[in-house]
Amino acid sequence: MSGQKTTIVVVGGGVAGTNIARPLSKSLDPALYEIILINPRPYSIILPPCIRMITSDKNDLKENVLVPFDRLFINDNGRFVQGEVVGIDANARELQLKSGETLGYDILVLGTGSKWDGPLAFPKEAAEVDTFIAHRRREFEEAKNILLIGGGAVGIGLFLSFFVFSKAVAKLKVSIELAGEIRDVWANKEITIIHRERLLLNDAYPNKVRIAAQKQLEGRNIKVVLDNTVSEDLVPGPSKDTPVPTKSGQTFRPDLIVRTWGARPDTEVVASSLGMNAVTPQGHIRVKPTLQLVDHPNIFAAGDIIDWQEQKTSAKASMGHAPVVVKNIINFVTGKGANAEYKGSTEILALTNGKDSGLLFVSLLWGILLGPFFAKQVKSRNLMVPMLRGALGY
Repeated sequence: MSGQKTTIVVVGGGVAGTNIARPLSKSLDPALYEIILINPRPYSIILPPCIRMITSDKNDLKENVLVPFDRLFINDNGRFVQGEVVGIDANARELQLKSGETLGYDILVLGTGSKWDGPLAFPKEAAEVDTFIAHRRREFEEAKNILLIGGGAVGIGLFLSFFVFSKAVAKLKVSIELAGEIRDVWANKEITIIHRERLLLNDAYPNKVRIAAQKQLEGRNIKVVLDNTVSEDLVPGPSKDTPVPTKSGQTFRPDLIVRTWGARPDTEVVASSLGMNAVTPQGHIRVKPTLQLVDHPNIFAAGDIIDWQEQKTSAKASMGHAPVVVKNIINFVTGKGANAEYKGSTEILALTNGKDSGLLFVSLLWGILLGPFFAKQVKSRNLMVPMLRGALGY
């Protein structure tokens, strides 16, 4: 290790990065180790409640889901650096920041998360986030006929993996969850979800789950159109009342089109800095079961960005990936060697359909599907905001 202290840098202040930085600050001696978290904004955006937050201002979520990092490190054992990483020099063990500064590291953790389209595409510039939220809310308030493209999970409700939210399948979730939140606020708006697959969600879930989600939406007067799509050229939306044709020949006349088809791994810097062998063609980072990069034992990755055959969820990042990375970093810096392995986890899905409905699925035994009462108790009511804030020290 270089210098007087071993420097551990965590890139990304989302669920993966914060759930690694915080326990490291508790376990490592500040006289020997320096822990640094880098993030473009001066706060973490807790994604699971954001669908409700951007729908309207009829809640206090904005004040509760943009959480500063000032309480993240236990006993102040760590520091936050606001900045955006634009380059990684693995040989020099150095990060290049957009500001022109450089930052050295001995151990590097990549937790950069996903890039989103549509209502969750928050700007990296903190000064632009308030404007972005206000614009989204105004769009939903003014629109009378809303077309949500992509019936994954965010359209129906938000996703959760046991006592922790998921953001995964988020690729499929946005339109489902968003539809439920819009209907909670406005009873008379016309809402349509169009999805290219034969059922909502994806094949990771049994048909009974996918059909139950559709029935809940239709029970709230939300139209679901399956096995169909529109041209991406028409998104984010036409002028009011412009006809929008689908591949099957149907025509819609929405005054607002919302892209809800999900996220892409935010790994362009990794690919450009460490080479294309570091990432898959889809942009996910290749890792060993220890969650170390294949050719860089002092670089770890966690969260949505890793190449692992599983649904991408916040719960897996916080409860599955993060503990493995933390244990391996501690072993690595103390000379014991990284030997903890990530072996995957059970698929658990909690979909909210507004504040009072949704469903809960656990892929144990024959597959356990529970209805609105359980979804409401576990997540729908408060989106587990208190627990998620607690992970950041609040």
